[in-house]
Amino acid sequence: MTHLLILGGTTEATALAHAVHEAGVTATFSYAGRVAQPKRQPLPTRVGGFGGVQGLKRYIAEHGITHVVDATHPFAAQLSTNAVGACDTTPLLALSRPQWTAQTGDTWTRVPSIAAAVAALKGPPRNVMLAIGRMHLDAFAPMSQHSYLLRLVDAPDGDVPLPKTHIIVDQGPFTVDNDIALMRDHNIDVIVSKNAGGSGAQAKIIAARSLGLPIIMIDRPHIPNRAEVGSVAAVMDWLAHDTDRGV
Repeated sequence: MTHLLILGGTTEATALAHAVHEAGVTATFSYAGRVAQPKRQPLPTRVGGFGGVQGLKRYIAEHGITHVVDATHPFAAQLSTNAVGACDTTPLLALSRPQWTAQTGDTWTRVPSIAAAVAALKGPPRNVMLAIGRMHLDAFAPMSQHSYLLRLVDAPDGDVPLPKTHIIVDQGPFTVDNDIALMRDHNIDVIVSKNAGGSGAQAKIIAARSLGLPIIMIDRPHIPNRAEVGSVAAVMDWLAHDTDRGV
């Protein structure tokens, strides 16, 4: 009997949860615990880490997991790497968003890491839309000359290490018109963004293009090789194929 473990947290993971629920597939949905109020899912749900590769391997064995789908955020590199290590004998598939690619009218400076994005902000004071979530705000403390607009899913824990900030707590979905208005209202000069891909957070990319604003775009981290698909339908096909083979 199939028992699917979905490593979730993205809109794609939620769509998959609904698809497997409707198909009658036994599945468990796992949140890493990064968001204070995660979306409710139509599946049994757990929240929190597994304890690295060995912890995930134990969970898979103890709960009779037959398949794992990694539908985590593209920048959840550690969890994705752990999944590859833990699934040496368990079928693993990644449900991955396509990356954003620069279009005509975009002005991107591509950087390989958060540290490189911080370095790219050296210079005179600017109004920066820092669209990277709350996990790496400390890294930007050396660039305290700037004024930062932070849009976060959850309010930050404690004080923000940036002296000049305006914080908006909002989970979206966001629209291009609203993001254009937001950037104009805050006189944004530059956006810092992770290349998360997908449509959920793309509005700021299109808004920047419309306003002619530059983006410091952080490339995705390296993740070990694994099978990947780009749609829920492809995951369902994979599950059906493995079930037919008796895997």
